[in-house]
Amino acid sequence: MTIAAYIKKLLSEEVYSFSLEEIRRVIGKTEIPLKKELERLTEKGEIVNLRKGFYLIITPRYSSAKKLPIQLYCNKLFNYLKRNYYVGLFSAARFHGASHQQIQRDYLMTEKPKLNDISKKNIDIRFFTTSNWSDKNIQIKKSDAGIYKISSPALTIVDLIHHQTKLGGINRMLATIEELTEELTQDDVAELLSWYPNKSTLQRLGFLFEELEMHENYQELIFNHLKQKNFFPVLLIPGSKKKPGAVYNKWKVDVNVKLESDL
Repeated sequence: MTIAAYIKKLLSEEVYSFSLEEIRRVIGKTEIPLKKELERLTEKGEIVNLRKGFYLIITPRYSSAKKLPIQLYCNKLFNYLKRNYYVGLFSAARFHGASHQQIQRDYLMTEKPKLNDISKKNIDIRFFTTSNWSDKNIQIKKSDAGIYKISSPALTIVDLIHHQTKLGGINRMLATIEELTEELTQDDVAELLSWYPNKSTLQRLGFLFEELEMHENYQELIFNHLKQKNFFPVLLIPGSKKKPGAVYNKWKVDVNVKLESDL
């Protein structure tokens, strides 16, 4: 069997990616002839070498974009990498219907150590890591190629707030957060509070809900959770050289930026 024939077989099963290891196992050729055939298919634009040893199949439907939607291959990619993951941040927001930010980049969350970002031709993938991995607030969704994992609306919101300084700041994501809150459920928020370790992010979340005059019931849930233990003043935008000063709200958030949503 040739690689081209194997690719045709994969597509008939709605599989849009493969690994070099998989090809070796199925086809049985030695490495040099395999790599030559892979290079030829890459030059023709039929496949893309996403990262070492892992390829995407670019079908005619996606040939002009020269990339695939992330949900068609992310699960297989992370099975190949043997890492936990979920589609997160602005990518997850888009799947949940918060499409205010028109992004071309894909965002994936995984465990440490961090993976190198991928930027080649039309493919732009940014990897974020968390040291506090939990399977909670991760939803399983279906695509044409099978399942993929995605952060729930509650986890998506706190991830955006937590990583705000790497994503263009709180004002860039404020409209997205507002849209995401329409998808929140009490179960989703309660599950998040059962494990989420970053108190400062929860303080910012509660403050934003109050400032945006939304979800008083969720505000109460978050505040009751926070006050079980001591919590201390934090800056709305973390990481600046300034330390939190006087705070005039129950969330103990020092508002060091003017909030401006463009929704």
